[in-house]
Amino acid sequence: MPIPIDSERLVTFNEAAKFLPVSLRPSHATWWRWWRKGRRGIRLETVVRGGRRLTSIEAVQRFFDKLTTAIPSEPRANSSPQRDRAIDAAERALDAM
Repeated sequence: MPIPIDSERLVTFNEAAKFLPVSLRPSHATWWRWWRKGRRGIRLETVVRGGRRLTSIEAVQRFFDKLTTAIPSEPRANSSPQRDRAIDAAERALDAM
């Protein structure tokens, strides 16, 4: 779904990061990865205006909301951290296909 530019506040990735706590601010490369490849099959919405790639505060909120619902709220039963990482890597590989 494209960002409705007439009703949402467009910001650069750096400006969007300022709305997050300092300890949770993603790098500029992470924002680009979220737009290009996404996370768990969910991509950050963006638009190009004046030759610059922008997102909106509302699009960032939607992205995080979708990620939150895509992640199981309960930890995997009888699972080790190594197995969890392997499962996540496999899911990313499938998303990339």
